[in-house]
Amino acid sequence: MATAEARGETAPTRSRAPIRRRDVIVAGATALAALALLVAAPTLAEGDPSTDSLAFPQAWSAAWWITAAVLLVQAVVLTVARVAPRTAVVVVAALAVVPAVVVPPSLHGDGGLAVMVAVVVAVLATPLAGLWPALALAALLVAAGETTAAVVADATGAVGGIGQGLVQGVGVVGLPLLGALVAKSRIEVRRAQRQEQSALVRERDALVDVAVARERAAMARELHDIAAHHLSGIALMAGVVDRQIDTDPERAHDGVRQMRAQSTSVLDDLRRLVGLLRDDSAATLAVETVAAIPDLVARSPRRAAIDLRVLEDDVRPLGSGIGPLAQLAAYRTVQEALSNAAMHAPDARCVVELDDRDADRLTVRVTNGPSAHTASADAPSGGFGLRGMRERAELVGSDLTVGPTEGGGWQVVLMVGREAPPAADDTDPGGQVVA
Repeated sequence: MATAEARGETAPTRSRAPIRRRDVIVAGATALAALALLVAAPTLAEGDPSTDSLAFPQAWSAAWWITAAVLLVQAVVLTVARVAPRTAVVVVAALAVVPAVVVPPSLHGDGGLAVMVAVVVAVLATPLAGLWPALALAALLVAAGETTAAVVADATGAVGGIGQGLVQGVGVVGLPLLGALVAKSRIEVRRAQRQEQSALVRERDALVDVAVARERAAMARELHDIAAHHLSGIALMAGVVDRQIDTDPERAHDGVRQMRAQSTSVLDDLRRLVGLLRDDSAATLAVETVAAIPDLVARSPRRAAIDLRVLEDDVRPLGSGIGPLAQLAAYRTVQEALSNAAMHAPDARCVVELDDRDADRLTVRVTNGPSAHTASADAPSGGFGLRGMRERAELVGSDLTVGPTEGGGWQVVLMVGREAPPAADDTDPGGQVVA
């Protein structure tokens, strides 16, 4: 029987611990309750006419010792009911038949108690699909034992004994089965709720990780824009100063002053960015808008080689109707385009054009001519500038076009849509509706 049980156990059942302290406690409590009922049954039955047909074993008699021994063996089997539930249910039910044959007490008062406990433990420990044969066999054994006890004790006939046995089998096995199923369903509901909460926590952590990744990408973009613009200008001016320091000291001094201004500017921008990342102090936010692009061009180390063209509407100010995030994207696009032009075509002229005449959009165009010199092998190649411009354009819903021109130069065009204007008020100053 044990070998068949081992072959029939599923993988989760085999992984259970052999015997736990809780299993011993349940078995011991069941044995004590059954023995107490065995001792008290004759006393409780005195004066009850309904028990006159039942012959309870007298204390310390042979039948009493047999019944007590069966109850103790059932308790021992209950210690492995969680590990081998099918075997335990069948063995405990088979043992319950022994006192029913020796002396006809009520099964649910003595041996039937251990059967109830075994059914509950088995249902809680094993999926019900694989437990049905053992439960059916246990019910048949209980019904057979009760039928035997009823036929021996009562002379009314076998039909009544069979009916009483079936009722007893259904009660001893079916009632605890129903209660165990209800308890198991509640346990599974609580387990599902805990799993759902754990899944929600993991989902929240994943969302936090995504948000952190986005913030890191944004910070990397800001650092690239700041460093690429200012440091490329500093590197360019350093090369010019190196050539002019002996031939034209005055212009070399002017270049050094420009390098100092650029260094101060990049330090200020980096300090502002670091301030945004700190929680213990308020950061000073620089206003980087479309209106600040002319100042960006004026502060460029190559300002003498940059032509600025601002085409404005006579009614609205420059950049009117453009959201703050879109204005920042336009500012950074011009900044990155100028940095790329200084890196790849330092001797070419550059044109920055701000066309604000269209009522629906603002067009920013940066065009540089072809370089007269081939870039050296050790010149920085970049790689993130165009990607950053595209990401900013997608973020604000703008159209970005980059590519070479017919003359061999390079052009960056950003078209930023305006926000929807507020609805016009259809009332006159006096509050009357205008027809």
